[in-house]
Amino acid sequence: MWHGILGHDDVVEQFRRTLASGRLASTYLFVGPPGVGKRRFSIELAHSLLCTVNNEAALEPCGKCESCRMFAAGNHPDLELIGLPPDKATLPIDLFIGDRDHRNQEGLCHRISMRPFFGRRKVAIIDDADHFGIPSANCLLKTLEEPPPSAMLILIGTSPSRQLPTIRSRSQVVRFRGLDVNTVANILIGSGVVADRELAMRAAELSEGSVERARQLADPALWSFRDQLSSALAVSPIDSVRLARAVQTFVDEAGKESSQRRGRLRVVIGFAVESYRSRLRIDQPHEADTQALEACLAALEQIDRNANLGLVIQDWCEELSGFSARISGQNRLSAASNVTHV
Repeated sequence: MWHGILGHDDVVEQFRRTLASGRLASTYLFVGPPGVGKRRFSIELAHSLLCTVNNEAALEPCGKCESCRMFAAGNHPDLELIGLPPDKATLPIDLFIGDRDHRNQEGLCHRISMRPFFGRRKVAIIDDADHFGIPSANCLLKTLEEPPPSAMLILIGTSPSRQLPTIRSRSQVVRFRGLDVNTVANILIGSGVVADRELAMRAAELSEGSVERARQLADPALWSFRDQLSSALAVSPIDSVRLARAVQTFVDEAGKESSQRRGRLRVVIGFAVESYRSRLRIDQPHEADTQALEACLAALEQIDRNANLGLVIQDWCEELSGFSARISGQNRLSAASNVTHV
């Protein structure tokens, strides 16, 4: 465990070797499941790199120098940290080149080009790199192509495939694995999210190594709705209108924030994914179940693209209904055929 961060000692050693050999890249793309510690790792890495006393290859800041004290106070002049604003679907260009009245006089690209205050380097951390739009990516492009010699940029995303080619091709990818089940469960209990070990383990087992997802799964209301969803998916054909209404109501109950509703819908569709994958493990899975699983995965992609949730729910439920009707029809034909042969 490095600086309280669990599960990524291999990445720590990777950076130690890189720093010891003097081969630190100018731009890194951190990818992996959400909620596994990529952002926290980035901040601790920046802390180590900005310390002016200890050898940076050790990745152990002294905590006493002026640079470390300013870092701890949250106002270090050589650290830039930006992310997706709550009301935006993509990273706005103002974060990179300033607003209309101060173009190229403010923003990350301007500040990262300035000389470090403490003389060693400047570090910029860009959270939510999955949400680069073409305009914001173009604003950053020149900095990526010609980075200042003292600058290091860290972009945080979930997958290289979700990055624009202009970003991906100019970054060195560092992969973060999902955390193991016991680690996720311990974090849930240790942070006070849940007190019940059984619930923590259940959430951790379905979290795919993501603490963020596990926090969502720790909500008891989700498990009640999971049973309701399982019953609805077991009916053939599925009543798409009733299912869409139930899902929409449950999603709306997550809160007023769009991020809360999107997070809950992701979990709901994740339950459906789990159900269809379970069906596909039987000896003779039905082709329609494969198509239903693909529809679930497509719906998750639509959520990530900030599509209208109401339309996502409606289309998803109608697709599942159509696939289940196909199974129902073929089952009736099979039953009729068996009666005829008898």
